[in-house]
Amino acid sequence: MKKKLKKLTLLHSNDLHGDFLAEKVDDKLIGGVSRLSGYVNKVREEEKNVIYSISGDMFRGSLIDSEFKGLSTIEIMNLLAPDVVTIGNHEADYGLAHMLFIEKCASFPIINANMYIKFIGTRLFNSHYIKEIDGMRVMFIGILTEEVLKNTKSEKVVGTLIDIQDAATEVAKICDAYKNEDVDLTVLLTHIGFEEDKRLAEALDPACGVDIIIGGHSHTLLEEPCVVAGIPIVQAAVGTDQIGRFDLKIDTENNCIDSYTWQCIPITDKLCPRDKALEKVVKEYKEYTDEKYGKILTRFPRAYTHPKRNMETELGDLLSECMRDQIGADLAIIGSGSIRKTTLGPIVTLRDFIEIFPFSEPAMGLRLSGKQLRHGVKFMLREESFNDSEHNEWFQFSKGFCCEFDRKKHEIISLKMNGKEVKDDDVFTVIMQSYFFINIKDCLDLTPEEIEKNGRPIEVATKAPNLLEEYFKDHKKIKYDGEPRLIIHE
Repeated sequence: MKKKLKKLTLLHSNDLHGDFLAEKVDDKLIGGVSRLSGYVNKVREEEKNVIYSISGDMFRGSLIDSEFKGLSTIEIMNLLAPDVVTIGNHEADYGLAHMLFIEKCASFPIINANMYIKFIGTRLFNSHYIKEIDGMRVMFIGILTEEVLKNTKSEKVVGTLIDIQDAATEVAKICDAYKNEDVDLTVLLTHIGFEEDKRLAEALDPACGVDIIIGGHSHTLLEEPCVVAGIPIVQAAVGTDQIGRFDLKIDTENNCIDSYTWQCIPITDKLCPRDKALEKVVKEYKEYTDEKYGKILTRFPRAYTHPKRNMETELGDLLSECMRDQIGADLAIIGSGSIRKTTLGPIVTLRDFIEIFPFSEPAMGLRLSGKQLRHGVKFMLREESFNDSEHNEWFQFSKGFCCEFDRKKHEIISLKMNGKEVKDDDVFTVIMQSYFFINIKDCLDLTPEEIEKNGRPIEVATKAPNLLEEYFKDHKKIKYDGEPRLIIHE
């Protein structure tokens, strides 16, 4: 009997992070939401059956997004017109109430299977979405775990499933509810990271019939799908510089994939036409923010870099030092993930600063004993933190801190503050962002209760970026000191 095959083109993005503008690289224009939209529209014209999905984190990363608290992003996304989107951790950055308001402004379905209101168990979003196209039914299920959504720890009435096994169980429930329905393709839209996607694929009951996992969060760039338990797992790195593309042949008789090809398409001026209507909207937002945030804060001797999050960087060291000096603490530690771009300077405008350090959370002052500091740093330097494919938290440290670490033995050889070896009973005043204090168990393996034994932590600034902004205004020539904070022996 001849198979009944239909072609489906499945385009996908993840972690757009407000990356609306094209960048010039080697005299070529790369990325930008105008050409991303142009490519999607081009494929929609060329192919009969096209679905475009986004696996979380539309928000954060640009001033256009943060200035309007995501409303600008939703207007732009409405013009980009994805068929379905799942929630990422940064969708909650402006608060869960605001996230639910934003969802009402979207003209596309936003799904998540496992965020719910505690005590009554009501989901915040539709768990899934079924797209009907050319007689095919394609089901998308959105997944986000608590390990990713750390911002909600301050929200007492909202919860999410804890781990991968819970997520797999929830997927099984949804799929089981549709087992007698004619669903031709089942796709998980996740925002949990590439390594967790692989664990989820292993944990899924094959009877669920999940065909594809399209992920996000870890910004993983793949050359080909990673197949685990027969399920292809893909991601499309970060931003608008590329888009993932599946060309599938669906066996509609047996409700499964007959064959597929996948590629990561670069968004370039040669391959992708411009969407001029969308470009006009972005231009209006850019002109507004340029005028409001164009003033110069300070100047560096050269541009300083932050090439990746799980390493000591010159920009991370510099920002930590400026924060420490502004508040007068012994040590400032800044989460690497809160530095959102790879370079800053030599001229630093208010726009540049807000885009690279956008999270307007409070700064907390606390006291750490030498023993706690040593334990926390050793925990940060655990082997999985060196894995580029995941978002394990890493910190940047201010001047005077120096840790020498043996990676093979996983031992701290030396830990010094201002040239003196740290003793267990030493006590240091430390500045850190409130997000990392709230999640300090996950970040440094310390508990608020044991920290409070050294004295009650206090809020030293309502917005951590204000400390840096004021320092920049008062210091017109800021230079990186060049002293290493982490000396890692491989």
